[in-house]
Amino acid sequence: MEQVGHFIGGKRVAGTSGRTADVMQPMDGTVRGRVALASADEVRKAVENAKAAQVAWGATNPQRRVRVLMKFLDLVHKEYDELAELLAREHGKTIPDAKGDIQRGLEVVEVCIGAPHLMKGEYTEGAGPGIDVYSMRQPLGVVAGITPFNFPAMIPLWKIAPAIAAGNAFVLKPSERDPGVPMRIAELFIEAGLPEGVLNVINGDKEAVDAILDDPDVKAIGFVGSTPIAQYIYSRATATGKRAQCFGGAKNHMIIMPDADMDQTVDALIGAGYGSAGERCMAVSVAVPVGQETADRLVEKLIPRVESLKVGPSTDPTADYGPLVTKQALERVKGYVDLGVKEGAKLVVDGRGFTMQGYEDGYYMGGCLFDDVKPDMKIYKEEIFGPVLSVVRAANYEEALRLPNEHEFGNGVAIFTRDGDAARDFAARVQVGMVGINVPIPVPIAYYTFGGWKASSFGDLNQHGPDAFRFYTKTKTITSRWPSGVKEGAEFVIPTMN
Repeated sequence: MEQVGHFIGGKRVAGTSGRTADVMQPMDGTVRGRVALASADEVRKAVENAKAAQVAWGATNPQRRVRVLMKFLDLVHKEYDELAELLAREHGKTIPDAKGDIQRGLEVVEVCIGAPHLMKGEYTEGAGPGIDVYSMRQPLGVVAGITPFNFPAMIPLWKIAPAIAAGNAFVLKPSERDPGVPMRIAELFIEAGLPEGVLNVINGDKEAVDAILDDPDVKAIGFVGSTPIAQYIYSRATATGKRAQCFGGAKNHMIIMPDADMDQTVDALIGAGYGSAGERCMAVSVAVPVGQETADRLVEKLIPRVESLKVGPSTDPTADYGPLVTKQALERVKGYVDLGVKEGAKLVVDGRGFTMQGYEDGYYMGGCLFDDVKPDMKIYKEEIFGPVLSVVRAANYEEALRLPNEHEFGNGVAIFTRDGDAARDFAARVQVGMVGINVPIPVPIAYYTFGGWKASSFGDLNQHGPDAFRFYTKTKTITSRWPSGVKEGAEFVIPTMN
């Protein structure tokens, strides 16, 4: 059985806390290995290692730093299939979906190759008599990332790549549920030429998280996970003067206008609602058809599509989605479906009884579809994070628009329509951070930024794109004047443009 420790100082090291957790294989419920859970002392060792390595790395010019990213991309592509299989076996998502997980992370790495440009400051010659003013971006020092189980390649890379390209050292605390890929990513960075200590990986639970939050040498923390934990991390980190960028839960709506192409809409809902077993923060979990006729047509087409979803083991290339990540996650999602029935929603497709022949101990669940869900129901208010889609019928466009606007979460939203005026009005008025127009999962491409609104996000700056370099750097502004332009005698007034 594989023993997963930590990655400190450029190599794998065994855990010393004596505490471990099982790493499961969701498709059959077997134990793949055991992962060490770090103590505060082990976290401190990783931070000290990072702090020592950062000085030289931060002084390395940006072009040389991004050469490491270029070599890393080459190494990952050579190992793509092996990484995808490892990810699928630990997480449960299908191998094609695992490859997408990796690819979306690599796209951010590709953008970070532009770090020499993104790190440039500003310069003004002659801002005053003999005075020049310029600014520069400098790394923060040691920064950290706390990342979730559902994207064990993508989200760590979203945080690691811009942080190290900007000259920081990075401490990653990935999910203990699927640590294999983050550990291998760290090894590949070392193979690509990253100096030892610039990237360290600490596996662990709340003890490790709190140690990172309280460490005085950690200057910034990025987090992705549930809203309660995002609030906790943001509050504790900022209370100690750290920068924090914390992304929480979601309840993503898709508005379906009467003029929408219904076949295209249903295809989009099936993929966006049930892909990766619904374990995506950008999954569409609420369909909002506008008008009774639109709703009836939508549900009529959805039912057979949900019923025919192919659920299979992670290694089945023909499966639409695989198992959930843990047995506890499976029971939690089933509990929400039970609750929805009690609340009075119509369960028109029930996937709770699904079992996978030959994989009876796996964490599988068939697709579930609710109709006539009301905004006061818990299954509407709360994030389910499973293969469950709720249909909330709206009488008109204004009622449909109010649903995402009034919801606690504001991560992603979409509208499907042929009407350009409706789409433009929706994009302008909807109170959600990422908007899709005839695009069901509006995750921005890597050179834009990713981030929600309201209870989906805490902090002023988003992930990847230009915001990432703003987050991982501090700006220094220099005002210079040379002796030939200096007046004799002391000046007692504040400098002005005069």
